[in-house]
Amino acid sequence: MPKILIIAALRLLDPSGRILLVRKRQTTMFMQPGGKLEPGESPEAAVLREVHEELDLRLAPENVEFLGRWDGPAANEEDTEIVAYLFGATSNQAPRIQAEIEEMMWLDPDDAIRRNDIAPLLREYVLPPLLKS
Repeated sequence: MPKILIIAALRLLDPSGRILLVRKRQTTMFMQPGGKLEPGESPEAAVLREVHEELDLRLAPENVEFLGRWDGPAANEEDTEIVAYLFGATSNQAPRIQAEIEEMMWLDPDDAIRRNDIAPLLREYVLPPLLKS
């Protein structure tokens, strides 16, 4: 039986439509910023907290839009399934690497198919709608 992780993640786009991805320390896959919910924490509160901790971005709740829930395989943990609550936002602030983040990049969604270091949930569920727009 796989372990279940409940997370909240942020799809942050820049003005040219690139998506912000991060890679955490001691991992190999890039994913959207975000993380696990604390006990009793809502997905929206979790994504706001995680993005502040990881990238020093302070987003106002009214500027964050719920995009949906996706389930899929975890990128960096074996025998683990992810339940991901995805939010979207734009920000004029420049993200800064903090906390457990090792690396970040702005990815053109069209380049994702050429990369093998993108988390499965992101590649299979989140990026396809961006590629169609």
